[in-house]
Amino acid sequence: LKQWLHWMKNDIGFGGWRFDFVKGYGGNFTGEYVGDTKPYVSVGEHWVACNYNGGNLEYNQDSHRQSTFDWCASPGGSTAAFDLTTKGILQEALRNREYWRLQGSDGHPAGFCGKWPTHAVTFIENHDTGSTQGHWRFPGGYEQQGYVYSLTHPGTPTVFWDHVFEWAEDPLLGETIEKLIRFRDERGVNARSVCKILKAEQSVYAAQIDDSLVMKIGPGAFSPADEDWEYHTHGIEWCLWRRK
Repeated sequence: LKQWLHWMKNDIGFGGWRFDFVKGYGGNFTGEYVGDTKPYVSVGEHWVACNYNGGNLEYNQDSHRQSTFDWCASPGGSTAAFDLTTKGILQEALRNREYWRLQGSDGHPAGFCGKWPTHAVTFIENHDTGSTQGHWRFPGGYEQQGYVYSLTHPGTPTVFWDHVFEWAEDPLLGETIEKLIRFRDERGVNARSVCKILKAEQSVYAAQIDDSLVMKIGPGAFSPADEDWEYHTHGIEWCLWRRK
């Protein structure tokens, strides 16, 4: 396997690895593959179900994100993982307008990106959850808010191909995603950025990222109290500000 990975990297030109179904084998193997081949990036799909009670998502998902943390630690911290905790919480918060879910009991973002952001690969949809399979689909009409969250917060955000190139439901979604990517880059937000949650209530969530930007999602009212922040852009039930 390591010989094949070297061939894929050095001869074919792949820059990184996505390890599928990593709960099906020991994390030490992933650590061995990554340690030997030294890819630019590597990420594992540690897909376990979020905590539900009678079909309702529980507020406390600490054990779920801890399971992802434990897997990332098992290969020696050399590999990130897809942040399924954040996806589960975010889509529930948007669908039911329960934005308080986005702040964990420790005051940080409730998903895995709030526990180990340098190892959290955030996403709102992928080929399993969306597209033609739809195993755990993000609620329709809330995609822009989902990307405003993921593309402003710590972690390593990913973008779903369909949302950029094939999303007839919202013709502006691809353009919005590209603007958000540029804004993230311009403001210097990265996996080690610090998130300070400013409001997490029934109808609104707002956060400051580093000393660089403020974001808000939800229908509720919010604007930064500090006059040093200036309006940048907005969409349906979301808004962004940047430091002057």
